[in-house]
Amino acid sequence: MTDSRATDPDESGPTAGSPAGAADLAAMRAHYVAEGIAEADFPADPFEQFGHWFARAAAEAADPTGVIHEPNAMVVSTADAQGRPSSRTVLLKGYDTRGFVFYTNYESGKARDIDANPHVSLLFPWHPMARQVIVTGTAERTGRDETVRYFRSRPHGSQLGAWASAQSSVIGSRAELDAAYAELAARHPEGEQVPAPPHWGGYRVVPDAVEFWQGRTDRLHDRLRYVREDASAPWTLQRLSP
Repeated sequence: MTDSRATDPDESGPTAGSPAGAADLAAMRAHYVAEGIAEADFPADPFEQFGHWFARAAAEAADPTGVIHEPNAMVVSTADAQGRPSSRTVLLKGYDTRGFVFYTNYESGKARDIDANPHVSLLFPWHPMARQVIVTGTAERTGRDETVRYFRSRPHGSQLGAWASAQSSVIGSRAELDAAYAELAARHPEGEQVPAPPHWGGYRVVPDAVEFWQGRTDRLHDRLRYVREDASAPWTLQRLSP
């Protein structure tokens, strides 16, 4: 781990107005002791740098003593046509120089937001490593061939789940969902190919900015951000004040 946890002695004690027995939120903090990051060590584009950091997070996750769980988990933030934001955690399922890919139901809340407003943000919260990666860009649907290829790689149960769940819609009970799944399982037993739902597929987030955040002591964190004007423009690396 890259941080040691301590509290300032002059900030101990209950927070004013907090209920008895509640955690003292004002005194809760991690003290980061990680080494910094330097512009000279970063490659020309963010995808290569993301690969370096993701490999490190994945190695931590693979280590039985590691502290990272699901390194490809990322928070996807969207906003609807009225600008009201919404966030949820999904899994990164691919990336290359075109962008970052995840899959969902095209009738879900996030998909409806993206249809109205394609500007999104991704956040990889690798807290035990005192690192974050923040991506901002626009989301576009992946091609159908790419979606079907990925869908066929999913476990059988997950394939059935994509059909059983009308994601983000209101349902009467858990039993209703379980019954829909059981009906599909009977129709498509294990070993039988399940067709990819027409209402389900991928989004590729094409970034216009990718920030690499490294926690440092005294809250003087390192923040290096790649930016570009459009998808055909070269990347520029900037240092941001913490």
